[in-house]
Amino acid sequence: MFGPYIFGPLLLAVCIYAWLRGGTDERAVATTCLVGTLATILVISPLRQRYAGVEEGLLLVDLAVLAGFITVALRSSRFWPLWVAGLQLTTSLGHILKGIDHGLMPRAYGAALQFWSYPILIIVAVGTYRSHRRLQRSLA
Repeated sequence: MFGPYIFGPLLLAVCIYAWLRGGTDERAVATTCLVGTLATILVISPLRQRYAGVEEGLLLVDLAVLAGFITVALRSSRFWPLWVAGLQLTTSLGHILKGIDHGLMPRAYGAALQFWSYPILIIVAVGTYRSHRRLQRSLA
């Protein structure tokens, strides 16, 4: 119920922080998070039927976000993008679980898709902090 009121401001705060203080990796992942969230808002099913079946639109968004995260992880010299890509892979597997077991409760399916978004944002914030700190030390 309070998810959008917590996630939205947290997403914006982390994105702004990454854009202002982060390097290329942090900015790319933050932008991917924001674009993925906006795309999710556009494709999600109406509330009454949400998560009743496989959310095809969300699946496509999650796979696109996963591709973006994997691209950053493969090009990065840092370790944290691998964690972000791994957590997004876990989110994407939630769609497969619903496809295998249509009896999966809508709330469980929805929770599986949403849960890892928060740790991903925390990892981006920590990665941004460490990148900025590394840059400051190299300039000193």
